[in-house]
Amino acid sequence: MREPAAPAAPPTPGRGGGAVDVLVAGGGPAGRALAAACARIGLRTALADPAPDRPWRATYAAWADELPVDLPAGVVAARAQGRAVALTEHRLGWEYTVLDTPALRAHLDAGLAGVAVHRAKVVGSEPGYARLAAGRLPARLVVDATGHRPARARRAPAEQTAYGLVVEETVAAPLVASGEALFMDWRQEHGRPGGAWPTFLYAVPLGGGRVLLEETSLARRPGLPLPELRARLHARLARHGVHPPAGAEEERVRFPVEGPVGATLAPGPAFGAAGALVHPATGFSVATALRLAPRLAEALAGPAPRRAARSVVWPAQARAVHVLRHRGLEALLRMPPARVPAFFEAFLGLPAHHRWAYLTGRADLPGTAAAMRALWARADWSLRARLVGPALLPRARPATTG
Repeated sequence: MREPAAPAAPPTPGRGGGAVDVLVAGGGPAGRALAAACARIGLRTALADPAPDRPWRATYAAWADELPVDLPAGVVAARAQGRAVALTEHRLGWEYTVLDTPALRAHLDAGLAGVAVHRAKVVGSEPGYARLAAGRLPARLVVDATGHRPARARRAPAEQTAYGLVVEETVAAPLVASGEALFMDWRQEHGRPGGAWPTFLYAVPLGGGRVLLEETSLARRPGLPLPELRARLHARLARHGVHPPAGAEEERVRFPVEGPVGATLAPGPAFGAAGALVHPATGFSVATALRLAPRLAEALAGPAPRRAARSVVWPAQARAVHVLRHRGLEALLRMPPARVPAFFEAFLGLPAHHRWAYLTGRADLPGTAAAMRALWARADWSLRARLVGPALLPRARPATTG
């Protein structure tokens, strides 16, 4: 969730005076990673954020093999073996990591030495300048890393929403064992009838003996309301005899899982969630941004930086994979609620290399296509009809019931 923007500070030039080479708009993980990468290779860099000191409260997670190899070990709060439940239980076979949010913030902040940080909101750009909510800032190139802005979409996007509680491991033990991560549990234990919009339990360790228990709506247009998710979570926990203590820490999640490539507040590149890097099937984007930031910085340092940036972040195969993933999203949005667990049963039953390609290979067009063909082959005819329909039909209409 975004806090109200703080008043913009008077603009000041970057190192050496005059226009900076790169102004990164947005101080989340993607924006800070890119600003640090640009400064590291000698670009005069500025970062604009209306609240640069605001703590990060989100939980960031990734598959271990997706993280940059040079990420300090202390940035990972917990490692666990992942499992999932659809109609039956599946071992995912990969290590799942939950990041230590303050440690990630400290790691990225350490790279901002020499970056001019402005307490300001970027609202657009013009040749040679970034337009701020109050004034202008000289900048040769502006990168939009401002995250999700609902007003950017012409129509309401599909959203992932979730409501969670943080409890001690001993409290969560009936649902998830120590050293495990329950990536998704689609069993209908949330106290709603079978025709209700499907949700699942996400239960992951946070480190320090704490576990996040979260009722999650993977995708809905618009997102399933948080009060409904809260009621479902408490019903599910009660069914397993799990009783969170009064005053348990809460987590509320709401963000789009779809967006057009190239939708941005400025003519320059977009990065992170603003640049449509969110995976529509998982909601993950931070590991992708951390890996791409150094490569994008190198592109911005060269000739024709806008074109070079696009070739780094959105090469042709990545754009094709983006389209295929969103076909998969449309299939899920149109799926009858009672069929969703069967859909994930088929997907989770695929060989690990197919699941890995679909969940992580953002530029692996052959792997993504092979995974979708394998899913088709594994599905029954009823499910196959649900998979092919979205390729022939317009976007699903917004949902009107829970």
